[in-house]
Amino acid sequence: MRRMILPLMLLVAVGCQPGAAPLSDEDVAAIRSLAASYAQASMARDVDAIAALYTDGAVVMPANEPAIVGKEAIRAHIASEYELGVETREFTLTPVEIDGVAGLAFDRGTWSWTGVPPGMTEPVTETGKYVVILRRQEDGSWLYAVDIYNSDTPPPEPEEG
Repeated sequence: MRRMILPLMLLVAVGCQPGAAPLSDEDVAAIRSLAASYAQASMARDVDAIAALYTDGAVVMPANEPAIVGKEAIRAHIASEYELGVETREFTLTPVEIDGVAGLAFDRGTWSWTGVPPGMTEPVTETGKYVVILRRQEDGSWLYAVDIYNSDTPPPEPEEG
């Protein structure tokens, strides 16, 4: 939580500074492209390509799990998810709002996944939402620094007994 609060405070503080430059159309396009690259790499099960979209010290905060800190830990987490044997048939990320200033940006959006979990024969579809904080790199590109996401599906009811 602490690692997320600092970038958010910086984003607000920088945004309130007179003359803080808003994101350019090119920045917004690059951030949209990053979301598309993530979805493509996910469909291809390309763990290295996904990990390359994060900063070295990035934090991923999945629902109902502890935070995952660092690019290598994120890579290992993604690889372990693929080892579960889930067949992904479709995955999309849809940016809804992109904004930022001075090297920090956020992308708030929705996601949709269709696949076949192990032991099932019919595909299921799940939807959810995400917020990512991005940092501009020295070369002008953008990478994910903080990533939080969760499902729109409520958790299952506890079994009685």
